[in-house]
Amino acid sequence: MKKINLKYSIFFPVLGLLFAVLISCERGFSDDIDLATFPNTAEIFTDTPVGLTDAFFISFDPAGGANTSGFGTDTNEAYEGSTSIRIDVPAPNDPEGGFIGGIFKDRGEGRDLTGYDALTFWAKGSTTATVGLFGFGTDFIDNKYAVALTDTQLSTDWKKYVIPIPDPSKLVQEKGMFIFSAGTQSTNGAGFTFWIDEIRFENLGTLGQPRPAILGGQDQTGQANIDTSVTLMNLSQTFNLANGQDVTVSATPAYFDFATSNPFVASVTDTGVVTVEGPGEIDPETGMVDNTAVITATLAGVEAAGSLTISSTNIDVISIFSDVFANVPVDNYNGFYLDGFQTTLGGAIDEGGNNIIDYTLLNFVAIEFYGRDGSGVQPIDATDMTHLHIDIRPNETVEASDFFRIEIFNNFTQGSQLAGTFTISGSELLSNDWTGFDIPLSSFSGLTSKDALGAMIFVSDATIANISLDNIYFYSEN
Repeated sequence: MKKINLKYSIFFPVLGLLFAVLISCERGFSDDIDLATFPNTAEIFTDTPVGLTDAFFISFDPAGGANTSGFGTDTNEAYEGSTSIRIDVPAPNDPEGGFIGGIFKDRGEGRDLTGYDALTFWAKGSTTATVGLFGFGTDFIDNKYAVALTDTQLSTDWKKYVIPIPDPSKLVQEKGMFIFSAGTQSTNGAGFTFWIDEIRFENLGTLGQPRPAILGGQDQTGQANIDTSVTLMNLSQTFNLANGQDVTVSATPAYFDFATSNPFVASVTDTGVVTVEGPGEIDPETGMVDNTAVITATLAGVEAAGSLTISSTNIDVISIFSDVFANVPVDNYNGFYLDGFQTTLGGAIDEGGNNIIDYTLLNFVAIEFYGRDGSGVQPIDATDMTHLHIDIRPNETVEASDFFRIEIFNNFTQGSQLAGTFTISGSELLSNDWTGFDIPLSSFSGLTSKDALGAMIFVSDATIANISLDNIYFYSEN
C-alpha cells in the first residue's frame, strides 16, 4: 500500500497551544411540541414528475459546455406506463454544448427519505454506452448529502439500477432528487440517446456488507506544518446487492463521523478538513513529544477503511504534482516534442480516485513550467529548497541494468541550460510497486542555480517503457 509523505509550506509559529473550553447545555422539548416533518414521497418520475413542479429539471451551466436542448420526454419508449425521460447526448463539437446533465430538484420544502435505503431507476441506451454520473443529493446550493454512481454501463434493453443511500438517517429534508451527466467518452465522440423511467426511492432491505472508506481505503501518512489544512478525499460507501454485486458510490463528508487520536496535533471538522493545530504533547512515560495524530472515520457506526497519520513538522514545499496539497501552475505533465523520435504516450490520469501520472512507451518526456506557448506560467524559484521528492512505480518487470533519469533545467527560456541530472538504477525500484525517493538537490550533477527552474525531464531510453509517477515536489527541511 502506497504511503504519501505530505509536506506543506506554512510558517511554524513559536507560540504555544491555545486551548478552548466548550461548554454545552441541553434543553428539553415539551411533549406538547410537534417537531417538523416533511413529505416522504418515494416516486420522482413515473409517467410524469411526482411531487415536483413542471420546471423540475435544472441543467448544468451552458457556459461550462452543458447542452440544454437534449432533455425531454418520450411517449414511444417506456419501461412501465406510457412515458419515459429521453436524453440525447451530444457530440463534443455540438455548438449548443458538448455534454448534457443536470438535476431534478424538489422546489418545495424537501422530502424525508429516512425510510428508504436506495434510489432506483430503469434505463436503456440506443447503444452500449457509459453514463459518467448518476446520483442524488445535489441541489445546487450546498450539496451536503450528494451521492454519485460513476461510469454506469447501459444496455440496449431496459435494466434496473440501484444507488444505495450511505446513511438514510441523514436525509430528513432532502431536495436533490436525482442527478445525471453524460458525454461521449465511451462512444469515441459519437452522440447517443438513453432513456430513464420509474425513478424512485425504495426500501429494498437487501443491501448488505457496508464498507465505507476514506482516502480510497488507503492508510496514508503525512507531514505538515502548524496551521496547514488538507481535505480528506475519495470518500465512498460500498454495499452488496441481493444479486451478489458490489456497488460503490462516492459520498460527501456529511455522511461520515471523523475523529482524531490526538487533538493537540491535528483536528478534523465534520466536513473532513484536517488542520495541524500544534507540535503535540510530551509523553510523561517517555519524555518524548508525541507529534502524530491518526485521523479516522465511521459511517453509520461502521469503521471506514483508510486513515491519515499526520505529523506536525516544519517543512517548506513547492508541489509540482500531488493530490493532497495545492500544486504550482505548470504548462503540462506530458511535454511532447521531436516528432518521429519521441515515443512516450500518456499523462495525468485518475487511478481508483487517486491522480497519478502514467507514461507508456517512455523514452523521454517533460513536465514544463516556464510559460510554453505564452501560457504565462512562471519558472520555479527553488533557491531555498533542499530536496526533490518523487514516487515511482514501474508497471513492468525491472532489471538491475534498467535506469530512470531525472533532468532539471534552469533558465529554460534562456538557452535551455541543463541544471542537473540524477539517475535511479533498476535495482532501486520495485516491479509493479511504488517506491518513494527523497533526493538531495545537491545530488543533481551540474546543478549550480535553482532560481528559475523551468522543466523536469524523465528519461529511460525505453529500458523502463511503462511507468507511473506521483507526489512530485521540492521541499526544504528547516
